[in-house]
Amino acid sequence: MKKFLVLGVLFLLPIVAYLFFASGVNNFGKLPVLTQKVLDIDQLETGSDSAVSFQNKISVVAFFGNDLDALKGNTYNLDQKILEKFYKFDDFQFVIILPEGAKTRAQDFATEFSNVTNSSYWKFVYGTPKQVKDVFESFETNIQLDANLQIPYVFIIDKNASLRGRDDDEDTGILYGYDSRSVSELNNKMSDDVKVILAEYRLELKKYKAKREN
Repeated sequence: MKKFLVLGVLFLLPIVAYLFFASGVNNFGKLPVLTQKVLDIDQLETGSDSAVSFQNKISVVAFFGNDLDALKGNTYNLDQKILEKFYKFDDFQFVIILPEGAKTRAQDFATEFSNVTNSSYWKFVYGTPKQVKDVFESFETNIQLDANLQIPYVFIIDKNASLRGRDDDEDTGILYGYDSRSVSELNNKMSDDVKVILAEYRLELKKYKAKREN
C-alpha cells in the first residue's frame, strides 16, 4: 500500500505543480500598460456637480459619439458580458465620452436601457469635438474615431490613468481596445482582463494592509 501511495504522489505531484503555476499566470500576472498617463477627463462637463476622473478608478471607457442609435447592440453586448459582472465593485466605473451636442440624446439612451441594465451607473462626460479627440488621441492606439466621434471599441484605464491591454494577443499582437460588436471578444478576452486588473489591485491592497499591521 505504501508503495502505491508513493508512486501515486510521484505521479500526481508534477501535474499539480504544473496546474498551480499555469493558473498563476492568470491569477497573479499583471495586465500590460500600453500607454502611461492618458489625458484625464476631470475638466469635462458631466451634467451634475460631481466631476468624473480616471484617477483612483478602474474605468471601462467608450466613445459613443453623436449617433448613439448605431451602438445599441454594442451597448447591450458590453452590458451583458462585462458591466453586469463588475458594477458592484466600488473602484469600477463605466465612462461614456460624448460630444456636448449629444447630451439630450444620451439621457434618452440611458432611460431606454434602464429596463435591461444598470444604466444609472453609467457616467456620461461631455466635451467639445476637440476635447473628445484630444482624450482619445492621448490613448495612443492604432484605432481612429469616425466622423461622428464614435468607435465600437472600449478601453480599460487603470487607477493611474494608464491604458491597459494586451501586448501579445494571439490575434492582433497589441490589443488596445475591445470590440463591443464581438460577444466572443468581450467574453473571452475583456472579461478575463478586467478580472486580472481587479485581482492585481486586490493583491496590492492586501500587501498594503499587511505592512500597516506589521
